[in-house]
Amino acid sequence: MPTSPHNRIAELHNLAAHAHSAAAVAHGRGDHLSAHELSKQALEHSMNAHKLSQELATKVAEPRKA
Repeated sequence: MPTSPHNRIAELHNLAAHAHSAAAVAHGRGDHLSAHELSKQALEHSMNAHKLSQELATKVAEPRKA
């Protein structure tokens, strides 16, 4: 069954939040390299969620213009 765009966006936000939490734990342990990599991963998930949100908003707005 295909995932709805809203569910995929929520999943990406949750992945970003988890990566941020894991980065905080790694940073607290003094593992700054892992923390940096996890922070980059969180940013990537957040950017993907933002991109999908924009695409969804554009698709919703198009029928209203017609």
